[in-house]
Amino acid sequence: MADENGEPTDDLVPVVLDYAHKYNLKVTFHIEPYKDRDDRSMYHNVKYIIDKYGSHPAFYRHKTSTGRLLPLFYVYDSYVTIPEIWANLLTVSGSQSIRNTPYDALFIALLVEERHKHDIHRSGFDGMYTYFATNGFSYGSSHHNWASLKAFCDSNNLMFIPSVGPGYIDTSIRPWNNHNTRNRVNGKYYETAFSAALLVRPEIISITSFNEWHEGTQIEKAVPKRTGQVVYLDYKPHKPNVYLELTQKWSEKYRKEQEQWLM
Repeated sequence: MADENGEPTDDLVPVVLDYAHKYNLKVTFHIEPYKDRDDRSMYHNVKYIIDKYGSHPAFYRHKTSTGRLLPLFYVYDSYVTIPEIWANLLTVSGSQSIRNTPYDALFIALLVEERHKHDIHRSGFDGMYTYFATNGFSYGSSHHNWASLKAFCDSNNLMFIPSVGPGYIDTSIRPWNNHNTRNRVNGKYYETAFSAALLVRPEIISITSFNEWHEGTQIEKAVPKRTGQVVYLDYKPHKPNVYLELTQKWSEKYRKEQEQWLM
């Protein structure tokens, strides 16, 4: 569906899935708020996604602790909908329950404030993610809160997915927001975030973002570039792919540490 920022993207999904498969990647969906997003519309949209794309080899499925292979959906701004509505969809006894149907999945809510953890649990979500790349911007995005959030998730059978980012600057679109800018410190900010994430032994780490240039969180290859008044940030004095190399380095470290945790 289209939102106020652009065109419908449904036609792109097969292309993304095909290219992902070519490079041995998997694709999952980040569900933004849309008009009338509620228990009923979410059921129909999740059904649509799984019916249309669920059989594609690049469609991501996550192996749960009970051995089930389930799709995984990130639900952005989940807190704008009250827990009672989500519970209709996400609890076994809910009026629109998706549980134990062919469309059951892992649903990951966005945690911004500390109190959201209780709402997320009551709603029937399977876990939480923190999304924002600015350490200190929200309770959830503050690295020093990750240990207590992980403990809460562990005691309530929820997944905790910390989100790491390479830095943050969005003043080209939000000129008033420079207090949330975070300098990349030549890659050290990114490495600090990864280090903080590994400390809490998460099942998944998410990265914000691959190419969200207007918020300065991109990790894709970048060269010096200017268009009109806009000067894009580059990674000098490092190579254009320095953040991909750091991602690989920390992914390998994460994989090795995970093997230790599971022993």
